Amino acid sequence: MTTRLTYPPKPRPGDRVAVLSPSAALPAVFPIPFELGLRRLRTEFALDPVEFATTRMLGASPQQRAEDLHAAFADPQIAAVLISIGGDDQLKVLRHLDAQLLAAHPKPVFGYSDATNLLHYLWRLGIVGYHGGAVMVQWGRPGAMHPLTRESLRRALFEPGEWELPEPDAFTDADPDWAEPAALTTAPVLEPAPAWSWYGPARRVSGPGWGGCLEIIDFQLRTGRWMQPDEEYAGAVLLLETSEELPSASFVARVLMCLGERGLLGQFAAVLVGRAKARFLGTPHPPEQRQAYREQQHQAVLAALTEYAPDAVVVLDVDFGHTDPQLVLPHGGEITVDGRARKITVRY
Repeated sequence: MTTRLTYPPKPRPGDRVAVLSPSAALPAVFPIPFELGLRRLRTEFALDPVEFATTRMLGASPQQRAEDLHAAFADPQIAAVLISIGGDDQLKVLRHLDAQLLAAHPKPVFGYSDATNLLHYLWRLGIVGYHGGAVMVQWGRPGAMHPLTRESLRRALFEPGEWELPEPDAFTDADPDWAEPAALTTAPVLEPAPAWSWYGPARRVSGPGWGGCLEIIDFQLRTGRWMQPDEEYAGAVLLLETSEELPSASFVARVLMCLGERGLLGQFAAVLVGRAKARFLGTPHPPEQRQAYREQQHQAVLAALTEYAPDAVVVLDVDFGHTDPQLVLPHGGEITVDGRARKITVRY
């Protein structure tokens, strides 16, 4: 049976929050979206963001980045930890973390992509984290924050309780060119969003969310150091989304095959699959190619779930990944997936 995790105390307007870079220190490379994100934290969320030693330190070692996490968790004036941006080597930070220190001072952590590593580490400690919200991306969005993203982040930060996820009618997976300051002044152009797709039994299930970026789940499977025994995930809600690396459908299928063959995929009561990002800056991205990419990914996911988790309630194209808008999901917190009413409710 899945262990129930504990929600850390929430910040309040006026509180200090840590802004850290346990992955890539891209605030040093692209300061404009970072500064924009900091400004919105102050003006739209009434929070006081605090940078630490490695937030803008290019080349910081995994141990140095871990020390910043320790300092943020140990500081009684820091009410939450916000990740600046993702990367590709946060996995190296985990072995330097002091589990006792983090467990003794639980705080809400917001991040996704490479921060999936930290969210998994917190799960092991019994701490609910939040999949979503990067300072440079969601708070630093060109033009203005997306209203649905803002509302989701506001509720997750400040308001305990349930919230039914709204289904967006428009989205984008386009990226602003951070090297061009003019690109940061205009909100992105959205396109119609296909409706969420429901599969599996028409039943209502509730469980803690676990998962995140599929590429990082693959990291976790390969190392195995931060995974729990498979039975610990029984009845949980699996979260799957893919990054700007645009993994192939065959890669997705192989990761899910491995989850299935180890007996883990069948443990989950429900599976939420993020709307796939299908382009990244200079990659070709005609609409028909992007649609084909998403359909191939859908087919890979559904084939694996049909084989290994036929009783799971499945929802495709949920907006919690690398696309815009982004809805925050509690990692380790309660998620209810109602296949009858076709509603997803989270407890922040």
